[in-house]
Amino acid sequence: MNAAIRAATRTALYHNMEVYGIRRGYQGMIEGDIFKMESTDVSDIIQRGGTILKTARSKEFMTQEGMKKAYEQVTKHGIEALVLIGGDGTFRGAVKFFETYTIPAVGIPGTIDKDLTGSDFTIGFDTAVNTAVWAIDKIRDTAEAHDRLFVIEVMGRDAGYIALHSGIACGAEDILIPEQKTDIEAVLNHIYSDERRKKTVHILVVSEHEDFGGAEEVSKAITTRFPLLDVRTCILGHIQRGGSPTCADRVLASRLGHAAIEALLCGQTQVMAGIVNGELSFTPFANAVKQGTPISVDMLEMIRVLSV
Repeated sequence: MNAAIRAATRTALYHNMEVYGIRRGYQGMIEGDIFKMESTDVSDIIQRGGTILKTARSKEFMTQEGMKKAYEQVTKHGIEALVLIGGDGTFRGAVKFFETYTIPAVGIPGTIDKDLTGSDFTIGFDTAVNTAVWAIDKIRDTAEAHDRLFVIEVMGRDAGYIALHSGIACGAEDILIPEQKTDIEAVLNHIYSDERRKKTVHILVVSEHEDFGGAEEVSKAITTRFPLLDVRTCILGHIQRGGSPTCADRVLASRLGHAAIEALLCGQTQVMAGIVNGELSFTPFANAVKQGTPISVDMLEMIRVLSV
């Protein structure tokens, strides 16, 4: 997100606009945690993970009273347009806010889950996937040395893109994602087949909210069926959400930060900037949330073929 903040700030300043930062998202908007930003405020941040403006979930913002406070603070500070960076929650909040209050706004997709419609990739996804790949590669070394079966859980609350991409990149034998009902019998049969062929390494990559219950439940099912197998569970957790962003994420964030300001100058509002097939695209907030891009059937079939 820092790269997007940097790009949006400097593009706005280039066009002689005043820029204000709002700390802690909607909650900071409600509390008036707003300060004027200059070019130096975004120096030396493009390589840093997280966000210098910080973030917070705000239940208060989803109330009429909370939105009223937020709008009053925006008006008080003379803010004439908003750039919103976030995921599903950010844009759901925006849809509700703009039902009542009118102020130009453009969004930037910032979520590791890649679960927004209107952009092929979202800021943070590539970094999260590469972190998962780095971790799974190291775990595979241990699996090979000790003939162990590892069930590795990655993030992905309602979307399995991190599991899908990292699992393919690391040669996982099975990948379990929320978009596809888990056939645990097929997983167990696959393990049985590998054991008969004396395949010594078996890596399962599991999204945290796949329907069978996540890595812990999958591990229990495997251990129950194969009590002699050395089964280990590893939950990668929040390691996927931090760290220096990849080149791809820095470039994506810079393009979208710049595009958000240019869109505002052209009169666009209540749209999310994204990249579709390499080109800039703008999607209404209401269409961006929780529709997602369907998991490719070709990729799912490829997993089955490559795991033989």
